[in-house]
Amino acid sequence: MGVNNNITSIKTSSNGVWQGDNPLHCSFPLLIVQTTLILALTRFLAFLLKPLRQPKVIAEILGGVLLGPSALGRNQYYLHWIFPSWSMPLLETVASMGLLFFLFLVGLELDLSSIRRTGRRAFLIAFSGISLPFISGIGVAFVIRQTVDGADKVGYGQFLVFMGVALSITAFPVLARILAELKLLTTTVGETAMSAAAFNDVAAWILLALAVALAGDGPGEHKSPLISIWVLLSGVAFVAFMVIVIRPTMKWVARRCSPERDVVDEAYICLTLAGVMVSGFITDLIGIHSIFGAFIFGLTIPKEGEFAERLMERIEDFVSGLLLPLYFASSGLKTDVARISGGKAWGLLVLVITTACAGKIMGTFAVALMFGMAMRESLALGFLMNTKGLVELIVLNIGKEKKVLNDEVFAILVLMALFTTFITTPSVMAVYKPAGRSSALTHRKLRDFTNINGSKRELRILACLHGLGNVPSLISLIESTRSTKKSQLKLFIMHLVELTERSSSIITVHRARRNGLPFISRLRRGDWHDRVAGAFQAYNQLGRVLVRPTTAISPLLTMHEDICHVAEIKRATIIVLPFHKQQWRGEGDQETIENVGHGWRLVNQRVLKNAPCSVAVLVDRGFGTPGHTATSTQSVCILFFGGADDREALELGGLMAEHPTVKVVVVRFVEDEGCDSCERNGELDETAMAEFRSKWDGMVEYTEKTTSNIVEDVLGLGQCGDYDLIVVGKGQGRFPSLMAAKLADRQAEHPELGPIGDLLASSGCQILSSVLVIQQHEPELMEETPVTKVVQNDSEKLKGDGNAGVGEISKVV
Repeated sequence: MGVNNNITSIKTSSNGVWQGDNPLHCSFPLLIVQTTLILALTRFLAFLLKPLRQPKVIAEILGGVLLGPSALGRNQYYLHWIFPSWSMPLLETVASMGLLFFLFLVGLELDLSSIRRTGRRAFLIAFSGISLPFISGIGVAFVIRQTVDGADKVGYGQFLVFMGVALSITAFPVLARILAELKLLTTTVGETAMSAAAFNDVAAWILLALAVALAGDGPGEHKSPLISIWVLLSGVAFVAFMVIVIRPTMKWVARRCSPERDVVDEAYICLTLAGVMVSGFITDLIGIHSIFGAFIFGLTIPKEGEFAERLMERIEDFVSGLLLPLYFASSGLKTDVARISGGKAWGLLVLVITTACAGKIMGTFAVALMFGMAMRESLALGFLMNTKGLVELIVLNIGKEKKVLNDEVFAILVLMALFTTFITTPSVMAVYKPAGRSSALTHRKLRDFTNINGSKRELRILACLHGLGNVPSLISLIESTRSTKKSQLKLFIMHLVELTERSSSIITVHRARRNGLPFISRLRRGDWHDRVAGAFQAYNQLGRVLVRPTTAISPLLTMHEDICHVAEIKRATIIVLPFHKQQWRGEGDQETIENVGHGWRLVNQRVLKNAPCSVAVLVDRGFGTPGHTATSTQSVCILFFGGADDREALELGGLMAEHPTVKVVVVRFVEDEGCDSCERNGELDETAMAEFRSKWDGMVEYTEKTTSNIVEDVLGLGQCGDYDLIVVGKGQGRFPSLMAAKLADRQAEHPELGPIGDLLASSGCQILSSVLVIQQHEPELMEETPVTKVVQNDSEKLKGDGNAGVGEISKVV
């Protein structure tokens, strides 16, 4: 059964196979098959390229190339059924809709004030990184026109501009992701690259608008200069109208949709989305590509408040996850590598790649050296600025659409974009390695802090949070440790943000790139950040509390590196992490659990293993929230079984005992029968407990509890509701208390919290108190021995080796 290539005769949907219809001969079922195939292949390629730290756009273009005439498309049967020629306009139309809204998102999130703040060095680096490859591109254009058949049929002006733009672009979103992956965002190289790329991005759109205005409708159809001038003037008038009329209108709309009005009116959302398409239609009517209208319209929307974020939430995942891959895949489908045949064509490809790389890298390298940057840093900056990808593909597709670039030139430039982007990460890793961590780590713990006398005591806490829900409990916990005597509290707040493929996380990087490590979040003006900053700013006024907010934007796989690095350079005494589950009780004693995800649990586990100081994990059940406690006094219970972690919990209890509104109760569990394995820690535990009791005599309530059923007794303390917070050591040492070892028979739900912490944090146990699990981190304790193994081997080791290991244990006091 043949298929009519006249698109007007194609049916939208089929009647089904039972009535003799083939769904692949109808536009919509075929579009579903094409979309599914493209997404499956590009996601698979992205997974394969992930270890090489390659951006997703590489996988999307490669996927299109493999599906197109370069690979699978060589099979004409496959091409006839899956990607027939009549279906391509439909696929490209859907993909272009995604591109339209993606450019709206780019404009929506682009902070023009950051362009104005760009320093002189970044401006000149960007200028040289654009001008030198642009001039080189013009030179290459002359060679291509003489070599490639049909290339000379296009007017000189538009061809030269398109080639110059293609070779001089830096893809800002791709660059931001590469910098984040390589942990270079806050280095001199990263900050300079981001500033220069921001300027480069704006310059690229202006140059592209010029290229489109100059482009004719095909070979031999040259625009007169007068028409090009009219196109440019109309474009300027459109921008002026958007700034003078539409921008104030969108500000009014944003005010109408402010958080004080509780909800964002759906009518305004729909009006805005319609505005994107109308703006795209107007610029297309003028003679400039429709994406410019969407981009300019995005710029007119105010970034403050909730309106921009709501718009982002509505369309970002659908556009970036589904429609945009279709656009890049369609670029690959139009790329026929077979067009590059013969030594002359491959020589042209080498020439284009060499010229593009040399112009961008050398131009950036020379100016960076002039500004006193080190040679390795300058070279790394050159490789970073050579990143292509997103904007490059848009330029090439528009050039092909306007028939400025023929199939061979288009294929050469697509491969050039792929190659230059692919080599960026390995090249930067090879030439530039920022100063790593010191090999001689100082492992700090609370005991070191409490043993310091005099007026110079400074408790330095790094507290991490996922969202607004963590703020009350975090402030309440930090406040309970704030001594009213000689010590000073310095608090570093780190907002943990997962770096995803979403453009919003990339723009967050762009806005927050200036200071700190990962960075001080002063530039983000969203409502969420205002409320968090406001809460901690108010807390900052309480006295000797210095609060420094930071934001860590990283993939979850490497988030722990940022946390541990900040803890190291800020000399933190303890890191406080939020548990990945937040639990509270609502009406009818109904337990509600909010789980932020397994990825965040893995972050906590990696921090516990690699931290240079003590770590505390807070299992929040409403600690510090209004109405959680009936009195203004907080009741804290320290559970003491013995071991290094429990001694660290005891030190924290001592800090809390200094606070006038915190009542500290220490419950010490003792065995109801002798235990040889406890003798090793016994002396250290007795010394620590004796010091604690003599120091806080009369201020802390002390109880000893003899137990034969540890599970029942611990659950009883958690379920009674007498305590707002229960503090317990993780119990990670090589010789834990035999009482804790008895819990080994119980299936652990959260092993990273230790046996007692896991028991108190488990869901379904009706625990009312919040729980703080403390680990005293030491190199000797990094390789943990499972509790069951300790129970089996403990007695044998003690019998065979007498006092062996006492020296090691003494190190963790």
